[in-house]
Parts: sequence; structure tokens; C-alpha cells
Amino acid sequence: MTTSVAGDFDYERHGHGYAVQRRPDPRIEAQVHAALGAGGSLINVGAGAGSYEPGDRYVVAVEPSAVMRAQRPAHRVPAVDATAERLPFDDDTFDAALASVTVHQWPDPEQGLRELRRVSRGPVVVLTFDGRALDLLWLAEYAPELIAAESRRYPEIDWIAERVGGTARVEQVAIPIDCVDGFTEAFYARPERFLDPAVRKGQSAWGFVDPADEVRAVERLRADLDSGAWDARFGHLREQPEFLGSMRLIIGMP
Repeated sequence: MTTSVAGDFDYERHGHGYAVQRRPDPRIEAQVHAALGAGGSLINVGAGAGSYEPGDRYVVAVEPSAVMRAQRPAHRVPAVDATAERLPFDDDTFDAALASVTVHQWPDPEQGLRELRRVSRGPVVVLTFDGRALDLLWLAEYAPELIAAESRRYPEIDWIAERVGGTARVEQVAIPIDCVDGFTEAFYARPERFLDPAVRKGQSAWGFVDPADEVRAVERLRADLDSGAWDARFGHLREQPEFLGSMRLIIGMP
């Protein structure tokens, strides 16, 4: 059984309630599932509570955090206690492999991606964020420490693409205005949501920000919302149907 922290964020301490805040958005989910293809079997690595995991095929989920495994809903298969870097499966076992918003948390992403490619005879699909595009979101002006910390966490998109297949393509993922998955860009049009500690707790990025800096960022945002300063600058986003930010889908083929 895995007893130590398997990544750069301690989900054993801070992952409670994650499944409530981080539900899969159906529009993003459709793009992910299309990338996985029509194969009959899938390995989902860093599976967490099961977001973006398809239900129309045989799935093996891999998740090292007991807290996250416990949050998987009853209709999801139980997850195997293992890490991306050491997948206990033979070569070419699965028709496809999925890593959804997890690669940046792995201690050794190169080895983890190599393992995904090894066990998949078809596509390797990685849902992630482009660290160089994180500052497209207005939150960068309120919490620059968060953006700086996140930029250091995410492997470069081209670097991932080179390691998931002989050929790879990168798709930009549009964030809908009513996105139900609670990552930071999901609230581009709903800034008040960042005032809720439960929302921030569901975003691991805040775990890399000094608590004093988090308080300053939230209070500055609160003040600008109360005064109308936020709306004067960014209010047009409240009616913008989607946001093209940093979310990327990388599809690698053998």
C-alpha cells in the first residue's frame, strides 16, 4: 500500500471534498472521450475520483491516494493503488491510456509518460495546462504567486507531446462559461467563486501559495468586486460564452 505522498500535492491531507468541487464538465469530457477513440479498454492513471473517465469500456484506474480513491462514486471501478512511474501491467495491455490533470503532480513525469506509452497499444491522452498561458486569466493580477507556482509545476506541452507517441497532436480546450469542473479558469466569468474557501481548496494550486499571499489576493478581489473595479475591467467576461486559456489536450499515437 502506498503510504507516502506520491506527488507534489498531499491529497491525503488536502484532498477531502475534492470530488464535490472537481466534477467533470460534459463538454470537456466529450473532447477527451473523442481523443481516446473507440477501443474497448483503458487505463486511467492519476485517476482521482474518476473525472473524465469513460463508462462505455473496460477501465483500470490507478490512483495512489487513499483519500481520492475513497471519493470514487459507486458506478466507477475501484482504483488500483499504484503510481504512474510503476504501472503493474504488461506492454500493450490497453487500447488507450488517459492522464487527466495529473502529469504535473508526478515526481518523475518522464518515467510516468514512458509507462503510459508502454502499456497502451493505441492513443495516450493527456489533459493538462500550458504553464506559459496561465497568465491569460485575470487572476494573474490578483494572485501572481499562484501563477508563478503553477508555471513551475507544468511540463511544457511540446515536451509531453514528444514522449507520448511517435506522432502527436495538441488540441486547445475551450472552457465554457458555466463549466462545472472547478479548476481556476472555470471561473473566468464568475470571480465571486474565488471568495469561497471550499472552491480554493479544490484547486491544488493554492497549496503552493503562502497563506498570507492568498489572504491578500482574496481581499483585493473582494474589494474590487465591491467597488465595481473588477467589472469595469473584466465585466465583459460575464457574458463571454467560452474562454480560450491554458487547457490543452495532447494525443499521442504509437
